[in-house]
Amino acid sequence: MNILDQDIKYLSGVGPSRKELLKKELGIETWGDLLDYFPYKYVDRSRIYTIDELKGGEMPFVQLKGRILSFEEYAMGVRKKRIVGHFTDGHGVVDLVWFNAYKGFYDQYKVNVEYIVFGKPTIYQGRWQFTHPDIDKAAELQLSEMGLQPYYITTENMKKRGLTSRAVERLTKTLLEKISTPLRETLPPFITEAHHLCSRDDAMRWIHYPHNSEEMSRARLRLKFEELFFVQLNIVRYASDHRRKYRGNVFSRVGENFNNFYYNRLPFQLTNAQKRVIREIRTDCGSGQQMNRLLQGDVGSGKTLVALMSMLIAIDNGYQACIMAPTEILAEQHLQTIRDFLGPMPIRVELLTGIVKGKKRQQVLEGLITGDVQILVGTHALIEDTVQFQRLGLAVVDEQHRFGVAQRAKLWEKNDRPPHVLVMTATPIPRTLAMTIYGDLDVSVIDELPPGRKPIQTIHKYDDQTTSLYQGIRQQVRQGRQVYIVFPLIKESEKIDLKNLEEGFQALCDIFPDMKLSKVHGKMKAAEKEAEMQRFVSGETQILVATTVIEVGVNVPNASVMVIMDAQRFGLSQLHQLRGRVGRGADQSYCILVTKHELAKETRMRIDIMCQTNDGFEIAEADLKLRGPGDLEGTQQSGIAFDLKIADIARDGQIVQMARDEAQCIITDDPTCEKNEYQILWNRLRELRKTNINWAAIS
Repeated sequence: MNILDQDIKYLSGVGPSRKELLKKELGIETWGDLLDYFPYKYVDRSRIYTIDELKGGEMPFVQLKGRILSFEEYAMGVRKKRIVGHFTDGHGVVDLVWFNAYKGFYDQYKVNVEYIVFGKPTIYQGRWQFTHPDIDKAAELQLSEMGLQPYYITTENMKKRGLTSRAVERLTKTLLEKISTPLRETLPPFITEAHHLCSRDDAMRWIHYPHNSEEMSRARLRLKFEELFFVQLNIVRYASDHRRKYRGNVFSRVGENFNNFYYNRLPFQLTNAQKRVIREIRTDCGSGQQMNRLLQGDVGSGKTLVALMSMLIAIDNGYQACIMAPTEILAEQHLQTIRDFLGPMPIRVELLTGIVKGKKRQQVLEGLITGDVQILVGTHALIEDTVQFQRLGLAVVDEQHRFGVAQRAKLWEKNDRPPHVLVMTATPIPRTLAMTIYGDLDVSVIDELPPGRKPIQTIHKYDDQTTSLYQGIRQQVRQGRQVYIVFPLIKESEKIDLKNLEEGFQALCDIFPDMKLSKVHGKMKAAEKEAEMQRFVSGETQILVATTVIEVGVNVPNASVMVIMDAQRFGLSQLHQLRGRVGRGADQSYCILVTKHELAKETRMRIDIMCQTNDGFEIAEADLKLRGPGDLEGTQQSGIAFDLKIADIARDGQIVQMARDEAQCIITDDPTCEKNEYQILWNRLRELRKTNINWAAIS
């Protein structure tokens, strides 16, 4: 048995009670789990200060060497007390303060014993004090060996029961002392030598107890590379496997439907980016291998048109096509857009969502089996077992981040030979994140907007500047334009937000008594919501007051103003998505971000970025750096980024690329994972797949 597989309760200082606490709070069950729980910061423990060196203002963490002179206790309400220890090093006196000291406190800390005290000094009532400091007997602490002291994140529940960062550090030190032989290597020499990486044993010891910053940096590089490398190896292996196993339907020709549409129905000239993407899709679909392609493009860049032309190629080759959207509104929007594009062309396009029931539903299902329905548009209803195609050749998945990987894979099961898959997203994804989340997909980017589109002007206003805002809205409506006004609706405070929306709607009705307003939010019944949306789409109402339900799926070219109230409560990606609802016609459009005056530094940066650029990829990169991958909308479903213990996709892009390149070389050389020189890697990958990391979701 591997020593790292030992139950954590058998480590000296843990036992059954602490084992349960570590498992519940940190998910630590084995010695290996503890070793993989890395510090989040380090503090230099090499220097001892004297009390007279403490100066006014902000002081860093410091350590003093001296003795406790005496203790005093002060009552703090029922059964609570504050203990103050007066401590001297011969150069002055400071107070050591504990609130609600635990049982056995006075057995641990005694008067006139020499201690080293470590903590952050603050001034209280004119005296220096250390609150809940780390205290060690001076005789037991070898500062020359300590170097940088690690700090571990611990929960309030752990701290209450004595499992502080220092306690975790001591457990880790005990564990490292138990491991007398070097830890087993997980990377072969040709990788460690090429990238100048230290051994795994050194990395694990240095990450917890670095003697200096160089050891810490080398340990972090090694562990970050290893973590990202095995994620990338898994993705590249999966993609390679998939290409070898699944043959694709061959679309060998561009036929009558495609040519008829291209020459007679195309509403405007394709951009060079759209032409390039269609060529990439044609190449994939004619290769004999299953296409798995991610199509990225900003809102309004023409992704749906590219998807439709790809579906026409499928139809010309005797296949059916489908497009799956995350909401009924977006599905209906796609249906209308496709029908408008096709016009009188003899292609049967049908809708399948939860609201299509009874006889109509039966007709659609029968048409799919007979092949009469050539294009099916729908929601996740498409992947239900009752939905069977005669010959599905192409599946388009819109806003992929709203579907799990398993849902995407269910589409493949509709045929003996899986259909080609085109995944579309209007949420621009930074390259390093795309490489990790969508690493099994080939990527196409539409990086041009159709001709005639004017860049949206984004303006920041404070909530006491609404008079000029309302004047601007009135002016736009008089010119025949329409306006969105969006209020936040955040789940944690839904009732408050709904009240804000209702009050805001009423106030806006009073401000614009001569205009027609619609109101839409997620708590409305589907039919009621749809009716209100349709009133706005048809131009019957001039102002749509809504929550973020309109973030995707509404195409109103006549809408020229997007007002986002309390914009400080939205993330960059969401602000960019909302802004994309306007600017879809030829008129100049505006996005107004309304906030309060007091903004946190990061929030102000978000607002400034929105005002400076319309480039979705630039915004996504900034969002990734500001918030990290775990907060980016939708990536929660990817099962990645959040399982990383030490790497940071937002900041470690260069290491991601190194890891990806190395993984690609190995899979190219050993696609069937059989060569002896790579067995160390395949064995490690098998081990990792048994852990609680959601490796299946990465595929």
